[in-house]
Amino acid sequence: MSEQTLLPGTWKIDPTHTEVGFSVRHMMISKVRGRFEKFDATVTVAEDPAQSSVTATIDAGSINTNQEQRDEHIRSADFFDVANHPEFTFVSTGLAQKGEDIVLSGDLTIKGNTRPVELALEFHGVTKDPWGQDRAGFSATTEISRKEFGVDIEMPMDGGGVVVGDKISITIDAEFTRQAD
Repeated sequence: MSEQTLLPGTWKIDPTHTEVGFSVRHMMISKVRGRFEKFDATVTVAEDPAQSSVTATIDAGSINTNQEQRDEHIRSADFFDVANHPEFTFVSTGLAQKGEDIVLSGDLTIKGNTRPVELALEFHGVTKDPWGQDRAGFSATTEISRKEFGVDIEMPMDGGGVVVGDKISITIDAEFTRQAD
């Protein structure tokens, strides 16, 4: 049974029960979906939940679109340039209730470019696992412009449009464990 109380303290991401995924328009007619295999995140819950914070990193080279040749191209200087920019970072700047929605604001850095983003956050509750550890679940979604983060490759198509769209939808389903004080 799930509770709705997120106790103050430090919560670390459980990577085996978390997915960081994305989708992008491909050739104007379909979407390519992928995920990142390596990431880390910490939530620091304050006594006043609005003062809580999140920090996260994603290993840019851990991209997986289920097509190795495409993944290698995305790792190259044409896209992520992982040789010079091996990780993405997120540092929260605020947490607010907006009507029925919870919005997590923060600074996202990709390829050395930092931009503010807002994630629609959904809190799924807290439970104890069979070993007595507190676990919390969240989902978050946002959409970014890859060009605003320096991932600005242009691949025009002969009949108009582009091979890779600009808008990237990001979806995170995360589970965190509360750390001992």
